Amino acid sequence: MDATAAYRASRDQLLALRGDHARAVAEFTWPELGERFNWAVDWFDAIARGNDRPALVVVEEDGSTVARSFAEMSRASDRLAAWLAERGVRRGDPVLLMLGNQVELWESMLAIMKLGAVVMPTTTAVGPTDLTDRIGRSGARHVVCNAVDTAKFASVPGEYTRISVGAAAGWADLREAAALDAPPAAHPGTAPGDPLLWYFTSGTTSRPKLVEHTQVSYPVGHLTTMYWLGLQPGDVHLAISSPGWAKHAWSCFFAPWIAEATVFVANYARFDAGTLLRRLAEHGVTSFCAPPTVWRMLITTDLSGGPGALREVLGAGEPLNPEVIAQVQRHWGLTIRDGYGQTETAAQIANTPGSPVVPGSMGRPLPGVPVVLVDPLTGARVEGPGEGEICLDLSRSPLPLMTGYRGHPERNAEAMAGGYYHTGDVASVDADGYVTYVGRTDDVFKASDYKISPFELESVLIEHPAVAEAAVVPAPDAIRLAVPKAYISLAPGHEPTRETAVSILRYAREHLAPFQRVRRIEFAELPKTISGKIRRVELRGREEALAGAAETGPAEWRDDDLPEIRS
Repeated sequence: MDATAAYRASRDQLLALRGDHARAVAEFTWPELGERFNWAVDWFDAIARGNDRPALVVVEEDGSTVARSFAEMSRASDRLAAWLAERGVRRGDPVLLMLGNQVELWESMLAIMKLGAVVMPTTTAVGPTDLTDRIGRSGARHVVCNAVDTAKFASVPGEYTRISVGAAAGWADLREAAALDAPPAAHPGTAPGDPLLWYFTSGTTSRPKLVEHTQVSYPVGHLTTMYWLGLQPGDVHLAISSPGWAKHAWSCFFAPWIAEATVFVANYARFDAGTLLRRLAEHGVTSFCAPPTVWRMLITTDLSGGPGALREVLGAGEPLNPEVIAQVQRHWGLTIRDGYGQTETAAQIANTPGSPVVPGSMGRPLPGVPVVLVDPLTGARVEGPGEGEICLDLSRSPLPLMTGYRGHPERNAEAMAGGYYHTGDVASVDADGYVTYVGRTDDVFKASDYKISPFELESVLIEHPAVAEAAVVPAPDAIRLAVPKAYISLAPGHEPTRETAVSILRYAREHLAPFQRVRRIEFAELPKTISGKIRRVELRGREEALAGAAETGPAEWRDDDLPEIRS
């Protein structure tokens, strides 16, 4: 069986097992691909040649639409691959790709893959300092960006080919490729273990790491991401995700096109819930995946128009709060299905189609992904119900796993210690195998000898109408060692007053166990990574500095100083 047929057989096996999680886990097998594999040639071109169904639809803020069929994407990426080759892009070359949600992004991804080069997706939000670091550490030999972003590279050293979308002085214009008469791209001869994608992590606790994926770890590993999303041929899938981050590749590239579904993109400069709901209805979107922040904004708007053509609704990026799931179920009759994974892996754990959803749980391990929980103190596997670090069993050769952190052997050794890949996330598992997120290993802390999961406390806090976002960290305390302190970003219409603080602390007191009680809050703008994740490490450091100086935050309120919360 050739690589295309083997890949299709595994894909079709998962499509047939949709709705039967237990059978999928028991029966699914990864495809045997042989000595060479290239997803863009062996899969995408195989399904795209002569296929006039829509592969990509991009809708701008003003409603204007650009659509490309599978056949058009295949031909355009052939032309672009030939044009890039003329400019020196070769197999194995790292290519920094810094584009927004535009057709050229998808064409470039395919074209770079067809050459056997390495794609290094990069968010357009980075500046010269980050670009200098990324190009320096990766050794990028080529850069592709929009003309408007070329100025960022003026001070970035390196011998790299400069390619822009649109005319820019000293840069080759990628749009010239459209005039080329190029034959179908030949197979570059890439082996399954050859590098394909390099991703910089978002760096919530340290300097961003450079994650290396192979020709199979994402292209084949995302078969199970497709299974989680519930995608089927002909679906229209919208995922709210920014280019440059791994989730964009998950849900805006690999998983939909593995399923032969349409990638739908709704561009916006500023998020508007009402406009997004109209786009979902107008374009017959059948599957919608968004981070919790977007879901929390959506439930504050009018959902009475119904779900339209939606069949699958999903949450990812951070654990989803049960209250959000309940509200969408109440209005639309659809259950948001949570999922879990990392830049280092494809989807690992999820609530899959047809499976009962346990409130608060991320679901169960996906087919083909050897998830185990490991006691972080003893290194022993957690058998049956219990709590431990989410890990992948390396003895079972987990396919959807990175090669490692490029240039960081010590981090690789730590991540792969004891025969497991360590995610750094702590979770609990129940008797039915459902996994519930507890927190990062470095976020969970002790208060009065009780273990505190920041996520559990934050889930309660954001149910208060004044709270837009919350981040809980340990505040050093002379008596209790540490107490939970919440940094609060207020919702519009609420002021950082004593009355607001009392209301939030009282709500927390009423809805949390005594040992979980939030004892301090501070109103503040939450520090975030460039990808939007909260940097709790920065807040923890701030608390240690305040304690060392015997100071309090400028907008901090403590329950000891507010007797009215006990009234």
